[in-house]
Amino acid sequence: MLAQAHKTAAVALLATTFMSTGAMAQEANLMDGVEPRPDDNSIVEAGTFEKAPPWKVAMSHFGVNANTWTVQTAHEAQGIADGDERIGEFIMLDANFDQSKQVADIEDLLAQNPDVLIVMPVTATSADTGIQKAIDAGIPVVVHTGRTENQNFTVDIQGGAENFGRVMGDFLVEQLGGEGKIWALRGLPSHPEDINRYNGLMQALEGTNIEIVQEDHGNWVYDLGKNLCETFYLTNPQVDGIWSSGADMTRACVDVLTQFGAEIPPITGEGNNGFFGQWIEMGYPSIVAEYSPSQAAAGVRAAAALLSGEALHKHYIYEPEGWDIEKATQYYRSDLTANVWWPTELPEEKLLELYGQ
Repeated sequence: MLAQAHKTAAVALLATTFMSTGAMAQEANLMDGVEPRPDDNSIVEAGTFEKAPPWKVAMSHFGVNANTWTVQTAHEAQGIADGDERIGEFIMLDANFDQSKQVADIEDLLAQNPDVLIVMPVTATSADTGIQKAIDAGIPVVVHTGRTENQNFTVDIQGGAENFGRVMGDFLVEQLGGEGKIWALRGLPSHPEDINRYNGLMQALEGTNIEIVQEDHGNWVYDLGKNLCETFYLTNPQVDGIWSSGADMTRACVDVLTQFGAEIPPITGEGNNGFFGQWIEMGYPSIVAEYSPSQAAAGVRAAAALLSGEALHKHYIYEPEGWDIEKATQYYRSDLTANVWWPTELPEEKLLELYGQ
């Protein structure tokens, strides 16, 4: 899926203007909510990677078909590439959450002599060798949606994984008054996003009397999340709150507890249309930690900005506040399937084509 795509549409990329000195006349608008990291942040000076179009843009995706969120990230990235007439070729390879495959994918992409490489890392080290090889060859590298140990990339855009986990953890601390027993449903083992979201939870729980009594990895998918919650409930149904690192697992856990006739304790959610519908209907206590799939669109924008000679910061962060049920209600679409993730940059016609009921 989406192994390779060639460009046809022509729409101008979001314009941003920079001064060649590296001091910015106007801040880059990579995505709503994405801002330069406030500390220890250098500037990639204007003109450093400027190149006449058409451009060949290569992207190593950590796993397109891992879950519905990752599928949408691929659509978001493709949409921006298709909408920029300067991108003559957009090549996306799917690592399928396999570390060794990502190593091979990046080798394959670099062999095609791209003008820029975009990486969504499978693990903290899976892209390190490829990043270095690209940089040594003078190819700029944009990393997003997962951190790497190799810091020699050109630009990174990180979705504030600790902030995500902490927003959820702070909600549970407030709901439980700092006392109680919780379950923790984690994402994909070894993935940087899972590790750092969990670190955010630990930060929130520090100094409280809240205890994690059961935890395991549900890989951010409904079926595994359902199996985990069934196991947790049958092992010990006494739980005061649930920290779920992904909305599909949240929906699954609510379905399990409803099946057993149990009360739904405070449980954390995410910007997913199916979760919104369930939350609005049932009204259980929850919060949304925002994690837009449009981060993939921001990665393509950053790549195009570098090739057009614009200046960028090296580090960008995305740390939005949590959403309440009122905001979720504003986004919820009953005419779309459960598989849409909010906020999105997909145009209305694309949303209806991909996710219409």
